[in-house]
Amino acid sequence: MRGGEGAARSREFPTESQDRLRALHDLQNPCRLCPRECGARRAEGETGFCGAAADATIASYGPHYGEESVLVGAGGSGTIFLSGCNLKCAFCQNYDISAAVVGEGMRPSGIARLMLALAARGCENVNFVTPTHHAPQIADATAEARARGFDRPVVYNCGGYEGLEALRLLDGTVDIYMPDAKFLDAAAAGRYLGAADYPERMRAAIIEMQRQVGALVVENGVAVRGLLVRHLAMPGCEADSKRVLDFLRDEIGPGTYVNVMGQYRPAGRAERFPEINRFPDAVVVRGLKAYAREKGLRVDE
Repeated sequence: MRGGEGAARSREFPTESQDRLRALHDLQNPCRLCPRECGARRAEGETGFCGAAADATIASYGPHYGEESVLVGAGGSGTIFLSGCNLKCAFCQNYDISAAVVGEGMRPSGIARLMLALAARGCENVNFVTPTHHAPQIADATAEARARGFDRPVVYNCGGYEGLEALRLLDGTVDIYMPDAKFLDAAAAGRYLGAADYPERMRAAIIEMQRQVGALVVENGVAVRGLLVRHLAMPGCEADSKRVLDFLRDEIGPGTYVNVMGQYRPAGRAERFPEINRFPDAVVVRGLKAYAREKGLRVDE
């Protein structure tokens, strides 16, 4: 690198930012980005539980109009779907790209170009779907894109099974956290997610996300910063769903923005679990939304 280029990079990426990026990369070699702490040396080509090595694999990208209305706005949410996952939910509706690593391998500079291209197309934000196992690459790409003029909110659209150390290092990178809050029942989490510790990890993660970005801020109908929680209503899990909503009200706060999602369908390996190999009851879903409103939560419509 020539001296002039090095000086410019130092101005674009302050020392504190560089330190955070280095610390994030250190967490993936051996890998302890997420609570699995599988120890894969990803910088040396080893793949972790998630299936990922060092470079991110992009399954697809483009404007998406099926997200929450506060993310879609007029220009759509600029989604970037990453392959692989640290959960492998039995019922995953993106099973084809979460259970395997498929798509185009891409370094952070390439991801930064995608971010700029999505912004140029008029997308309201850039929405990283399943980002946990590539937090360092996303942070690198975001820093580069912002240095090149990117000015849209960055959405961290995750499963809620996050490592606190990695989350804290993302402070300042992410504008909108959008975690799932799947289960507070450890038995259900162990059975369907292979992660009996999911409830405690999810709770701690959402508390940290709220600390960083606060309640969801919406300007002119579009979210610009804050926390948006998704909860997928599962068949036979109504009581646990209410416990999740209670947690959001009692520990995150009234006014927390939540999307109680009723679009569950048997997918992935759901056929192996008869109790969830069916659609949820629409009456139950409506009841959960009403319960959330009664609790003082902001419910996505």
